Amino acid sequence: MSRVLLTLNAGSSSVKFAVFEGDTGSTEPVIFGKIAGIGNAPIFSARDKNGAPLDKGMLETLEVSADHDQVIARLLPWLETHHGQGALAAVGHRVVHGGRDFTAPERISDKVLQKLETLAPLAPLHQPHNIASIRAVANWKPDLPQIACFDTSFHRDQMRPAKRFALPRSLTDEGIIRYGFHGLSYDHIASVLPEHLGKQADARIIIAHLGNGASMCAMKDRKSQATTMGFTALDGLMMGRRCGTLDPGVVLYLMQSKGMQAAEIEKLLYKKSGLLGVSGLTNDMQVLQNSDDPHAKDAIELYCYRAASGLAGLVPSIGGLDAVVFTAGIGENSALVRRQICDQLGWLGVTLDDAANTRNEVVISTAASKVKVLVIPTNEELVVAKACRNFLS
Repeated sequence: MSRVLLTLNAGSSSVKFAVFEGDTGSTEPVIFGKIAGIGNAPIFSARDKNGAPLDKGMLETLEVSADHDQVIARLLPWLETHHGQGALAAVGHRVVHGGRDFTAPERISDKVLQKLETLAPLAPLHQPHNIASIRAVANWKPDLPQIACFDTSFHRDQMRPAKRFALPRSLTDEGIIRYGFHGLSYDHIASVLPEHLGKQADARIIIAHLGNGASMCAMKDRKSQATTMGFTALDGLMMGRRCGTLDPGVVLYLMQSKGMQAAEIEKLLYKKSGLLGVSGLTNDMQVLQNSDDPHAKDAIELYCYRAASGLAGLVPSIGGLDAVVFTAGIGENSALVRRQICDQLGWLGVTLDDAANTRNEVVISTAASKVKVLVIPTNEELVVAKACRNFLS
């Protein structure tokens, strides 16, 4: 009997899933889908390898208040009846924070799970849900191998200055360093760069992973040299609900002058800031782009300004710039955001082709541009599936 692999990517309010063939090198999933709006009327969608929508079955009856545990507990038996004739051989999970201990995909054990739980405060929007997925699978099929793939792993070999804060050495030695995130996305983009850039794939490239969560990674020889996110996934660029880089004095002010407690500040910085906080409307970029509210325009302008500034700040780490790649939800779909960012990078030699950008083509820079600009879809699920295949082999 053939084997299949399941990948689970649990976010703050969603679970993405995909089923891949386990005994071939196929890059196309047999099934792929998402459950969005968890905690507030979950919405289920799934398609087969031909793109045809799949019957929701018992997932149609999910309660409005269903949490991640309940959603995944219902999803797993549904997948078992829909993934075809193959036997489920392993489940791979995207895990946001691997800390210092996990620098490569890891077979999950009780000991590993305990260590991952200690990192939850460093990624409170994701790590608890990643762990919930792992536990749900273990309760469903205790003997089924599970593999954790870490967003932090891709950045593990950065040079020391790129990983350190200017804090007392004792704190650095404890692990308060810049870890970087979105590593599975960057791993995928690095793997497909030769298809789009040929020999230039190993040149000086900055990848802009722009979505509800956002970061950038400067690469040379397709390896991470520096990234905008640091100790937590709160750092760096402005995001959908997260503030990004912030003067630490603001946090002290909120505590000392506003009397805010740690839990209040955490909620403010992780869930009430970013596009949502600045616009006062939503964290959905498409909705903001269609809005006539001046605060929506303010939010988009700030998002793009911070992105352009973040990109420029990464250039010294690779000694110049040969190409920029936009990816993830906003990066792949928003011509407006790409235009506003690139308009601020003309001094680097970036010249955008307006027509190509509007059509969402792969190459959106002009032939005369000194820096090539591309749009490449990310595929974190495929990176996890490949890790599972390696484990099985």
